[in-house]
This record gives sequence, structure tokens and C-alpha cells, in this order.
Amino acid sequence: MLRKIIKIDEEKCDGCGNCVPECHEGALQIIDGKARLISDLFCDGLGACLGNCPPGALTIEEREAEPYDEFKVMEYIIRGGANVIAAHLKHLRDHEEFEYLREALEFLREKGIENPLNNEESGENKPHCGCSGSREMTLENIDQNENEDGTRVSHLRQWPIQMHLVSPHAAYFKNSDLLLAADCCGFAFPDFHKEFLKGRSLAIACPKLDANKEIYCEKLTSMITDSKIKSITVLIMQVPCCSGLAQLAQQSAEAAGSRIPIEAIIISPAGEILRTLQLN
Repeated sequence: MLRKIIKIDEEKCDGCGNCVPECHEGALQIIDGKARLISDLFCDGLGACLGNCPPGALTIEEREAEPYDEFKVMEYIIRGGANVIAAHLKHLRDHEEFEYLREALEFLREKGIENPLNNEESGENKPHCGCSGSREMTLENIDQNENEDGTRVSHLRQWPIQMHLVSPHAAYFKNSDLLLAADCCGFAFPDFHKEFLKGRSLAIACPKLDANKEIYCEKLTSMITDSKIKSITVLIMQVPCCSGLAQLAQQSAEAAGSRIPIEAIIISPAGEILRTLQLN
């Protein structure tokens, strides 16, 4: 069947092993100094391992693969104990894979194993429905009276900015440095214009909610090959679904046969830069 699954670039992989503990399903192992996908059956294609690969050797591709088997995965998961089971269930829940979650809970019931999420009561571990990116939170660490004097300067150089609306051949993309930003970033980061947008062309997208994202890869590939953009800075939020934007940039550069510099910057809902990754 055709489905999304992890792809490993062996040339980029340095065998660090950071991806392995993030794959609670047991689909990845380090063998002969490289990360290996040991079975299609175990890879759910949701990409929990992607953000833990410093050299950017992991991406998601769509190809013919054996169907993912939640029961076989759970047979492996339960060997790790309650904490590993809980991590796997949260992983499915946060990515809204409710059918897989139902199968996992059915497996636990059949085996007489308690659901560890039933013991969570409050705080960050409190069960919630839907993606972790939509988890409700109140941000109270903002001083409304600090450094708010004066008028901020706009560094927006173009219109439109949404990926479905821009033309990859627009004059403002020619030989530019592109900022590819998740929609929420401009609201979460207070100095978005000064720190990230200044001197760059812009395209914004939501890797979770936008439809027909295949066209995004086509447009980015055209920007690289036809408009000769010089670099891509991918600005994403600290939520699982946002990593899809970085994957799109990598896939587009690969489709263009280009080694264009790609940098991913991850920011928190509180407006902090958490980490920067060199992807290409």
C-alpha cells in the first residue's frame, strides 16, 4: 500500500543514535554505524524522530510499504514498561491517530495491562483531545510595559505571502533569501520582522491545516531552480505538525538537485528561540 514512511539519507547519517529513543515503536536501530528502518510494519510515518536528527538525515516520503501494524508494535512497546507505553499512546493521541490509539487500547485490554494514561491527573501530562499544538495554555510571563515605546518598522517586501497565492516566478523571489514561516510564528515571536523577515522574501503556510500541500513542494522546487533563491530559513513552532514545513523544504531541494542552505529555527509559544538546525 502507498503510505508515508521514514526515509534515511545514509550519506548524511552519522550514526549518532538520537533518533532511536524517539521512535518508541522500535522501527529504527543503529546498525553498522547508520540508522536503519528495520521494518515497514513498525513505522507509523508520523515523524517523531525527525527533530532529533542533527544532520537532517531523516525525512518523510510516500511510497509502497507494508501496512503499519499497531498490534505488532504494541507487542514490542509493552516490553519497555509503563513509561514507554504512555509515550506511545501520547504520540498517537497528539497526532490525532485515533484509530491506531483505539487499537492500542484494545491490545492493552486483551492483555490485561492497565492504560498508564489513566493515572495522569494534571499539568503537562493531563490527557487532552487532539494535537499537542492545540493544547490550551496561558502565557503569563509578558511585561506589557517593557520596551513597547515607538513604532515598529515593517520589513515586508511583497504581497501576497501565502504559499497557495504566491507565484514562484515573482520578481521578489529572484536571487533572494527565502523565509518559509509557519502561520503562527508571526504572532508568537514579537520581533518577527526585525529578526527574521528583514532582507528576506516571504512565504507562509500551515503544514497541518492547509490543503493540497503537494503544490508547495512544486513551488519551492521552482523557486530554487527558476528563481535561484539563495537560501531557505524555515521558521516553525514547537509542535509536532510544524516539522512538516522543514520536510517540505528538504524535499524540494532534493527534487531540485540542489545543496541550497536550509536552516530551521524552532520557537516556543512564549516567543523564545529554542534551537536552530542546519538541514542542508
